[in-house]
Amino acid sequence: MTDKELKVGIGDMKFARGDSRIITYALGSCIGITFYDPAIKLGGLLHIMLPNRVDPNDPKVFKYADSGIKETIRKLSAFGMLKSRTIVKIAGGAKMFEMKGSGSSDFGNIGQRNAAMVKKVLMEERMRISAEDTGGAYARTMLINVANGDVVIRTVGKPEKHL
Repeated sequence: MTDKELKVGIGDMKFARGDSRIITYALGSCIGITFYDPAIKLGGLLHIMLPNRVDPNDPKVFKYADSGIKETIRKLSAFGMLKSRTIVKIAGGAKMFEMKGSGSSDFGNIGQRNAAMVKKVLMEERMRISAEDTGGAYARTMLINVANGDVVIRTVGKPEKHL
């Protein structure tokens, strides 16, 4: 077991090299995105909460899919990550609450909007998602083992999943 475990909160991003694990809890409608460059064993985990940053002065760049993904890529690239060999995996984007009487069923599904924005931004960045565990109506814990790039999804009452 490794001694280094970094915890990522909501609207946050952590990255590490080598023998560490990065974990985030309670991915409901939020989405966890792991970035892993196997050549240099550099891994990052971003926990976004909303699809896009409306206020350009909002300092919480990692809270949003659009600004969070771009900033994560910028930071990891500064540490030697090459987008062409980076493995990206996503989890979360669940429909946690049923919106009653809103007329539009899609409006209440922030998880679906988060997933769509994450995919759009990654496509713009020319980064392919190699695996995903999104949707449903349950929260997930996402963990990346930086030593080998293994991404584990844990859900209460379900078997552990390796993406």
